[in-house]
Amino acid sequence: MASRGKSETGKLRQNMEEQLDRLMQQLQDLEECREELDEEEYEETKKETLEQLSEFNDSLKKIMTGDMTLVDELGGMQLAIQAAISQAFKTPEVIRLFAKKQPGQLRTRLAEMDRDVMVGKLSQGMYTQQKMEILTALRKLGEKLTSADEAFLTENATALLSQFEKVTANLGSEDKIMALASSGVKTEA
Repeated sequence: MASRGKSETGKLRQNMEEQLDRLMQQLQDLEECREELDEEEYEETKKETLEQLSEFNDSLKKIMTGDMTLVDELGGMQLAIQAAISQAFKTPEVIRLFAKKQPGQLRTRLAEMDRDVMVGKLSQGMYTQQKMEILTALRKLGEKLTSADEAFLTENATALLSQFEKVTANLGSEDKIMALASSGVKTEA
């Protein structure tokens, strides 16, 4: 019977990850197609997607209160959702990689961006924003940053990313993190 519970827990986690991936892909697709949409259509679609993220977050809270074996994995997803809703991270790809705890892919994305900015494929402003998001995500995942990366974070800190850093650093227990994510979603909705 215990193996059946593990199987169900694994399936539930897989379903939740797929749902998060779908919503993050939807946000990324929306950003990529922004120029093809009129402003009203873009804003309405983005609002609907953020509402779906909020509903997904509510589902995570319900699951987490009933099944403590999922708290760690779902807590990471909930923080990623909170970041998306609060707009601390503006790049859906970074949010997705952060939620899936994939520091290697985040570092690969950073290297691609370094190349793209050098050849003029990526603007300096977009590069700075995305690099800040990636470095913040890496730090939150417990990755060691170089002194140059730390200096970059300090020089380019934004209020939203700084707030995200401080809040998640000061929260010690899962309960506090859940309370923060819950209150943030309610205020943004």
